[in-house]
Amino acid sequence: MHNFKTLKDFFIKHKWKYVLGIMWLLIVDIVQLLVPQIFRIIFDSLETRTLTRQNLVKYSAYIIITGLMIGVGRYFWRIYINKTSRQLEYHIRNKLFSHLQTLSTNYFNNHKTGDLMAHATNDINAVRMALGPGVIMLTDAVFITISAIYAMIKTANLKLTLISLIPLPFLAFLVMKFGKLIHGRFRDVQDVFSKLTDRVQENFAGVRVIKSFVQEEKEIGKFTDANKHNFKMNMNLIKVWGMFSPLIQFISALSFLILIWYGGLSVINGEISLGDFIALNSYLGLLVWPIMAIGWVINMFQRGIASMERLNAIFIESSEIVDSENAQKLPEIKGDIEFRNVSFKYPGTDIYALKNINIDVKRGNTLAIIGRTGSGKTTLVNLLVRLFDINEGSISVDGANIKDIALKSLRENIGYVPQESFLFSTTISGNIGFAFDEEVEEEKIVKAAKLSELYSNVIEFPQKFDTILGERGVTLSGGQKQRTSIARAIIKSPGILILDDSLSAVDTQTEEKILENLDEIMSSRTTIIISHRISTIKNADEIIVLDNGEIVQRGTHDELVEYEGIYKDIYEKQLLEDRIQNL
Repeated sequence: MHNFKTLKDFFIKHKWKYVLGIMWLLIVDIVQLLVPQIFRIIFDSLETRTLTRQNLVKYSAYIIITGLMIGVGRYFWRIYINKTSRQLEYHIRNKLFSHLQTLSTNYFNNHKTGDLMAHATNDINAVRMALGPGVIMLTDAVFITISAIYAMIKTANLKLTLISLIPLPFLAFLVMKFGKLIHGRFRDVQDVFSKLTDRVQENFAGVRVIKSFVQEEKEIGKFTDANKHNFKMNMNLIKVWGMFSPLIQFISALSFLILIWYGGLSVINGEISLGDFIALNSYLGLLVWPIMAIGWVINMFQRGIASMERLNAIFIESSEIVDSENAQKLPEIKGDIEFRNVSFKYPGTDIYALKNINIDVKRGNTLAIIGRTGSGKTTLVNLLVRLFDINEGSISVDGANIKDIALKSLRENIGYVPQESFLFSTTISGNIGFAFDEEVEEEKIVKAAKLSELYSNVIEFPQKFDTILGERGVTLSGGQKQRTSIARAIIKSPGILILDDSLSAVDTQTEEKILENLDEIMSSRTTIIISHRISTIKNADEIIVLDNGEIVQRGTHDELVEYEGIYKDIYEKQLLEDRIQNL
């Protein structure tokens, strides 16, 4: 049970709910054990012809009272135990989500989203089942089994009791074996359903590509195959379920058959009374469920422990990117940036992504970064935002090492527009104002949209800024998504604005307007632009050219086109492309 130590605080806080729930469960079990005794008295009275109308009414009232007590008790133990297990599920899910938010981006590079979703659903549910229904079954299995067997011995004798119980150990063994088999097949069903869902989601997300390449029939065929596999796995599960219930009923019936035969002979021989015989049947009926529960409890706790181990493996993970002990909070970043002898290797590799980088950007200046694919452009800005920490050298902002600046403070003062424009399935205004905890004034939303040249597109939508975007902003074009991301960054009025190839999907005229707008608002702030287009970066105060993680050229546009090298090659190729397009 040491795996559940992670939940120690929860158990301390809610221990009395579990105690009260178990108390009510035991009350219900005790009352259930009284019912066979009432029947025993009634039938013994019938056998001896001493049952009067008054006694019949009295015993009937007892049965009604016990029924009410059982009903009330079951309500309360369900409220205390099942409700608490649901609170536990809520607690773990919040704990897991909150913890995942603290982990660095590198963790998500090495763990699939589907696996994390499985932890957040299947594993948490398995823990809830173990510490909710599992607790109930365990209590029933122990208390009712011991109490009912004791009551049977007291009511009749040890020999008759043991003979009647011969099939029940086989019942427990059967439930345990079937439980493992059902669990395995149910897991297979979950796996194939997950793959089926993934295929459907991928097809819906990529429907434009499918249609443009006329692959509808092929995708229908793939879906049909996946659906057949899903059907087959479900049928395998149903076959086991179909065998399980009849076998349980058959073994239970064997116990009753033995009791009827041997107990009937005992009644005929006068060894026990008719009332004793009826009570024994009732106790045997009570025993079937707890004996079954033993098998279920074993499987349930095995699954719960295994799931808690997987969750604990996540909880013990910690981010490599953390605040230093005396991290300072900066109310505002002016924008002076300095890279000194910075070298960086991604975790798990010996190859340098960046080597000996030295950059000095003054407040209000624009730095442009260009280079071939994989040269380290995005890596460089990721280090500035501390998505990764450097191996060698130092990075300073406003004279302070970024490792000595509180992460929240650093990132709040940087407007970062990444290569992939990720938008949430909410309104356009909600996406633009994403950085703020409270609702943003409409004037600010409109101003940011105008600066990013998005406004003219948005006002054409029927719902304007209240337009709900589809998944990942699928209802917008590539250029509109990029401009929404730019608006989301500039509405923060950041001290440093980073545009990572975030104008690639807009036309050159719109690009020029956006850059002009940014010049106005970023005149006293620092801008870093990464691009493959010369037109985007030609007016930057300094341009650095990266190749294989090293700065191979630096200077202004006019300076760089005068020298042979990567920059001039890119410039001449783009000039040629422009001439060809204008023919």
